[in-house]
Amino acid sequence: MYDKKVFKSLKFDFPVVLVGNLSAGGTGKTPHIEYLIFLLQYVYKVATLSRGYGRRSHGFVIGDTNATALQIGDEPRQFKAKFPETIVSVCEDRVLGVPKLLGEHPEIDVILLDDAFQHRSIKAGLSILVTEYANLFTRDNLIPVGWLREHGSNYHRADIIIVSKCPWNLTPAESEKIIKEIAPYSYQKIYFSTIQYGPLYSFNDFGRKWNLEKDTNVLLVCGIARFDELKNYLSQRAGNVYVRDYRDHYRFDRYDLEAIRETFNNLGDVKKIIVTTEKDAARLEEFRDWFLQNKIEIFVQPIVVQFLLGGAERFNADILQYVEVTKQKTGV
Repeated sequence: MYDKKVFKSLKFDFPVVLVGNLSAGGTGKTPHIEYLIFLLQYVYKVATLSRGYGRRSHGFVIGDTNATALQIGDEPRQFKAKFPETIVSVCEDRVLGVPKLLGEHPEIDVILLDDAFQHRSIKAGLSILVTEYANLFTRDNLIPVGWLREHGSNYHRADIIIVSKCPWNLTPAESEKIIKEIAPYSYQKIYFSTIQYGPLYSFNDFGRKWNLEKDTNVLLVCGIARFDELKNYLSQRAGNVYVRDYRDHYRFDRYDLEAIRETFNNLGDVKKIIVTTEKDAARLEEFRDWFLQNKIEIFVQPIVVQFLLGGAERFNADILQYVEVTKQKTGV
């Protein structure tokens, strides 16, 4: 209906950056939003607007630093925990959410729309599409055969395409092959990024760090779309890696905690730790007291985005120029 102009998309005279994907998950969208927050936060007042998948609240909600994943969703909770000065909001209907957000916080300079590529009711001023290096949308199929939410030809709606989770040693020749395969339109730019893993930190005590060693076994607890890359990373730095995996955005309960503890105890009398993702840590937060009382320490694996092939400076300039030019045109 949107393609046939039966339904119309609403465009705001305000800097709105959309980050999304064609896939059902696993492209690395969340760390790219965090990259944008970090890039923009020292110059502009930044806000994020997400659907808040998996939350138990309804309607428009602005999360404070005490908001839980149950109230605003795991990814928004992660944004607020890492960037407390950022205004983090959720609303099922972005058309309603944007004016509500600006009404309550008129000081906002730019809004980042999280996972809204299929939310056609809004036309963002700048649309960023993230696709995974190991599973490009050009090689994928529609659900249920593949991972695509919509046909790959709809990549034309993006202004910027980011090929994520690339190997750190991606060559210019290989990037050119990918660009040729994607066949961007003249108005589109393509960038390549990779994931960097930071030092593990304690879920129980944020100031406590942990360096993996080959004599340490790992129990990986994760409820994300794809965990193979993280498992491979841990396997290269630790001993054996065992996995308790759950569906994406899984809501943990006490039975899961007991199962995790039992699995961990069954690893035997060896040097061992439990590792989880930042997204899962946001959902496990409501059980923090249980972990403390039972003296079970979990370590969280943070990730950050790094652009390859000299793309960071150009990408940053594209984002900053869009925001500044839009603000000047609209007098915001």
